[in-house]
Amino acid sequence: MTEPPASASGFAANLSNLLFFRLYQCTNLLHKTGTKALEQNRVTTQQWAVLGALSRDRVKDGMNVGDLAAFLMVSRQNLTGLLTRMESQGIVERVVDARDNRSRLVQLTPRGWVLWRDEMQVHIAGFYETALEGFSNGDKIHALHYLEKLLENFRKLDHGDERNP
Repeated sequence: MTEPPASASGFAANLSNLLFFRLYQCTNLLHKTGTKALEQNRVTTQQWAVLGALSRDRVKDGMNVGDLAAFLMVSRQNLTGLLTRMESQGIVERVVDARDNRSRLVQLTPRGWVLWRDEMQVHIAGFYETALEGFSNGDKIHALHYLEKLLENFRKLDHGDERNP
């Protein structure tokens, strides 16, 4: 006995479910394999994201915690705990904002810069090469396009959350 054909709406629901399940699996494996790729640097994927965010030219003098949380799309509470661990490792620090003495900025320490620029980049490049094996530049552009669209829709779903710019 064969199964009856799935309705168009059933097919769409199953396709959406599969897409989000694959996204969930990719997220989990990104954390697992990304952390493994940087284990000799003692850096997790969450720390990798913070280091990457703070290494951008436009924030070389640091970012306040609220802006960093919004950029990374994480809660301030989760970010604060992560930053505390990174401070204890000596790779980030909180400094007084020169423009507003009441505020603090998070920035990379000299040790954080060495870790990011000199120690992690070779491992990150190898991770990217393996993870994106078989992807053409066009494939990467298309994937980025669709992830941006998905991110935009997630922001709409999360419209009441002040963490999103």
